[in-house]
Amino acid sequence: MRGTDKFDSLLFALFLTVLASGVSGFAQTAPDPAEITFHSNAAEVRVTFSTTDQNNRVIATVQPSDFAIVDQDLVVRDFRSFTRSEYTRMDVAVLVDASGSITGQFRQELAHVVELIAQSEGVPDEAFSVVSFRDLKPALVCDGNCRSMNASGNFPSLASGGQTPLYDSIVFASRMLGGRSDLHTRKVLILFSDGADTISLKSFSDAIDSTLANDVAIYTVDISDAPHVHPGTLVLRSLAASTGGRYFTVESGSAKVLDAILEDFHAAYTVAYKLPSHAAGFHQLRILPTHNLSLQFHCRRGYYYADPEN
Repeated sequence: MRGTDKFDSLLFALFLTVLASGVSGFAQTAPDPAEITFHSNAAEVRVTFSTTDQNNRVIATVQPSDFAIVDQDLVVRDFRSFTRSEYTRMDVAVLVDASGSITGQFRQELAHVVELIAQSEGVPDEAFSVVSFRDLKPALVCDGNCRSMNASGNFPSLASGGQTPLYDSIVFASRMLGGRSDLHTRKVLILFSDGADTISLKSFSDAIDSTLANDVAIYTVDISDAPHVHPGTLVLRSLAASTGGRYFTVESGSAKVLDAILEDFHAAYTVAYKLPSHAAGFHQLRILPTHNLSLQFHCRRGYYYADPEN
């Protein structure tokens, strides 16, 4: 895979700079991170994360001494608890950009993802959906009957052309996953897109806010003709980095994407710590290595604290 997650922070900052100056072909601009909201009124912060090395390989064994959390400008090392994540199952939605031309290779790749996930343990039929989007709104292609789809199969809503409601569709899929799953379910959105949005009523900030509020991790698959150059690549990388997912190019292959999702599921940890500041507003989160500087931690990028006394 070209490009690794260790560049996510830099790319996220670059993404904000580029879109703030105006990028043609995008209907919405990216927010300042302080506008991203994950609401919490609790006195305890709980963060679930996975860990990879410099080669993007998952690290299954992590100790509390291996990392520190930076909450705003405060470094947290004193954790109330540190355990394997409480996830016991997965709920997966594949979100497909159908607004542009869909090549035979892409159609086959999507069908391969559907086939792999449908056969995977831990993803029951009733917890697997495919959603496509073009023009004004997304369309639910299949919900609980995706096993029947194959490389030559039926994707009735995937006619190409039209406008691109990317952010609206992320909000739709995130709410769908959040509305049918509990706290013990790992909610995963696999996004096939070039990162462009031309018609959404929702903004980039709304899309991130919805994924964080519904505890959804986005694994993005870049289907653009020129990945790593197209501005949409920065959108896709920031979507993955902000939600605890990962970024891939379509050339990486569906098996690699699914392997990453399953590895993160089985190797995730949850850490809890006392709320370090009662300042209302957005609290940025980062997990940084303390000893092995090659470790990369994947988690949501923050939460919004609303003071219950106000």
